[in-house]
Amino acid sequence: MTSLFTRAELAAYQKLLRPILFRWAGGDPEAIHEAMISWLGHVPATRSAQVANPVTVAGIEFPNRVGVAAGLDKDGVAAAAWARFGFGHAELGTVTGQAQPGNPRPRMFRARASRGVINRMGFNNRGADALADRLLKLGVQRGNRRLGIPLGVSIGKTKAIALVDAASDYLASLDALRDHADYFAVNVSSPNTPGLRSLQAAKELEQLLGCIVESASQGTDPIPVFVKLAPDLEPGQLTETVAVIRDCGAAGIIATNTTLSREGLAADDRHLAGEEGGLSGAPLTTRALAFVERVVSVTDLPVIGVGGIMSPRDGMRMFEAGAVLLQIYTGFIYAGPALVRGLNDLLRCA
Repeated sequence: MTSLFTRAELAAYQKLLRPILFRWAGGDPEAIHEAMISWLGHVPATRSAQVANPVTVAGIEFPNRVGVAAGLDKDGVAAAAWARFGFGHAELGTVTGQAQPGNPRPRMFRARASRGVINRMGFNNRGADALADRLLKLGVQRGNRRLGIPLGVSIGKTKAIALVDAASDYLASLDALRDHADYFAVNVSSPNTPGLRSLQAAKELEQLLGCIVESASQGTDPIPVFVKLAPDLEPGQLTETVAVIRDCGAAGIIATNTTLSREGLAADDRHLAGEEGGLSGAPLTTRALAFVERVVSVTDLPVIGVGGIMSPRDGMRMFEAGAVLLQIYTGFIYAGPALVRGLNDLLRCA
C-alpha cells in the first residue's frame, strides 16, 4: 500500500533523513529520540487540524482517526508539533505522580531488520506537575484545542511507590492534570515497572480503576478514562478484566502495549531477544491485531488500536477488527510523517 504515501515524502525520509537520524549520536536510539523531541519542541503551535473521517468518542471530537501513542512525547515537549504532522490527537506521557529517571541506560534497542524496537524505559519522566506546568504555559485547557487537537495523558505508577499505594499515586497525576487533559489513559500494562501488570487482574484493577473513575467524574463535566492493556493477557483474564473496566465506568480501552514475546524478530535481530523490555513495531502487528479482535468480541466499549501499525494497510486492518481510533509510535519512527498522511488519505476514502 505504499502508493498511499506521498512518494517524494517516503523517499526523502527513508533514503535521506532516516539514515542520518539512525546514525546520529553514535546510533543511540534514545539519544536520537531525545534530540528529535527537543527539536520538535520549537515548532510553533497551530489551531488547525487535518480533517479525515472525523469521529466523536467518549464525548471528544477527533478531527481524524490517527493519534500519537503514549511514550513518544512523555513530557509534552513536542505537544505543539503533533497537529502539524496531521495527527488527530496526541497521548502525552506516561507520567507518574513523582518525577523519576527510569531504568538504567542503555534501555532502548532498535531491531532494524525487524522494523521493531525493544525498550525498558521504566516511565522516565519529569512528573505530572511538570507536565501540567508545561501545558499551562502553552495555554492548554481541557477542551480548548489550543494546540489544534485533543490531548490525552497516560498516567502510570511511580516505581518507588508500593503497589498497595498505587491508587494515590495515579490520583496525584490525575489531580495535577485534570484541567489540561481531554482524557486520561490508565497505564497498567507496561512491562518495565516491576509488578505493574499485576494491576490488570480483575480484583486489583477494580480497586484502582474505581478510585480513578470516581475522581475523574467529579464536577459537572466528567473526564473520560481509558485503560491500556497488554497484548500478553490470557483470554480468560482478558474477559474478566474487560468486565471490570466496563463496570467501573471507564470510557474505553487502548489495545495494546508492547509485548514480552520475541516472536517475529528477524534472524539479524535475534541477538536482541535476551534484552529485557517490551517489543514494538512490525513483530507486534499480528499479535496486536488479534488482541484488538478479542477485546472487541467481549465488549461494546470503544477501542483505540495501537501496536504494529507500520503501513496504511495495517491501520485499515485495525479498523476492520473494530478499533475506532489508531495510535502510532514505532511506525512513525520507521516510516516518518508519510505514514500519518497515508493513513489519513486512506481514511478519506473509507
